[in-house]
Amino acid sequence: MERQVHGWLKRYERAKTEDIPEYENLKKWLTENIPADGETTVIHNDFKFNNLLFSKDLSEIKAVVDWEMATIGDPLFDLGVVLSYWIQDDDPELLQSTFQTVTKKPGFLTRRELIDRYAEKSGRDCSSIHFYQIFSYFKLAVISQQIYFRWKNGQTQDERFKYFGDRASKLITFSWHHLNEK
Repeated sequence: MERQVHGWLKRYERAKTEDIPEYENLKKWLTENIPADGETTVIHNDFKFNNLLFSKDLSEIKAVVDWEMATIGDPLFDLGVVLSYWIQDDDPELLQSTFQTVTKKPGFLTRRELIDRYAEKSGRDCSSIHFYQIFSYFKLAVISQQIYFRWKNGQTQDERFKYFGDRASKLITFSWHHLNEK
């Protein structure tokens, strides 16, 4: 996780276009709270519903696709990524408006239920999952910032990207303000 945290911090700093007051605090918290090295596995690094292929009746996953960001790392990071896209009715408007997902529909587990089921099925200790979730929100902020940086510098013309700087700022602010929520 140390490699992941420092790598994503560097990516953000290379794409930075404005000062976000919470960034330095979030950076400090992330670097000071990296979980101790545990199990290392192949991780997808972008694990979410739209990278899964399902059976026709949606009862089972047939394949996991989009592996270009795969690496060796802590498997709890993949769970953190899933959680960062997992939206619930009680989430702040920022999350609900940023990510379109089916997880708000009836029948989906809550984040807590998903974490508990993951821990039960994998046998992994998920007590530090809050770090992975906050880090995953930060990773999404970095990706948004990189897209905005390219738009701002004329490397892409897609007008949708002009709003990604605001999204990055809001995700960093959200992450910083939700550190103490468990």
